[in-house]
Amino acid sequence: MNNEEKKIKLLLELKKRGIKDKRILNSIETIERGVFLDGIFRSRSLDDIPLPINCGQTISQPSIVAMMTEKLEVTRRCKVLEIGTGSGYQTAILSKLARRVYTIERHENLKNKAENLLNQHGFKNITTFLGDGSLGIEEQAPFDRIIITAAAEDIPQILLQQLKIGGIMVLPVGLPQSDQTLIKVRKEATQITYDEIAKVRFVPLVEGIALQ
Repeated sequence: MNNEEKKIKLLLELKKRGIKDKRILNSIETIERGVFLDGIFRSRSLDDIPLPINCGQTISQPSIVAMMTEKLEVTRRCKVLEIGTGSGYQTAILSKLARRVYTIERHENLKNKAENLLNQHGFKNITTFLGDGSLGIEEQAPFDRIIITAAAEDIPQILLQQLKIGGIMVLPVGLPQSDQTLIKVRKEATQITYDEIAKVRFVPLVEGIALQ
């Protein structure tokens, strides 16, 4: 099977899994996931599986990226905060949909590599930060949307405070090495609502900046 056939197969799989947003499907079709992978893993870029990247981290499988992005309900007016830049692939997808993306990574070499890749491939509306994702970016708050690509034991209250009224947060919640649940949080003026989306497995959300 050549790459074009693999891409068609992947897009059909995403549609079968319920992904309907044509903007997301188009972004996954046009943004080469292999660019964000190294060595032998590039040949698996069109498979719907998570793959390892540096620093013991992973690049999520395309169906999870698509699901999280669709549940985030990003529009062209949205200012988005991403916790966990990783390879930069999810960041790139968000960039195609949002007005501005702010992304935080605790591993300096991952942050620098993702930043360089995103710049090389023409993504102009992204600002990358080295920092503690659990603290968010207070000086840029509030955010219309927040996406967390690592599992928190509970919803981080600092990040919830940085979410705009009417905003949406999507994140996995659960203990490391156990079942985790992807949830969608909607912040209203008088209440916070939660919806469970799917069972998932993510690396844990870790506080602080990683030592090099």
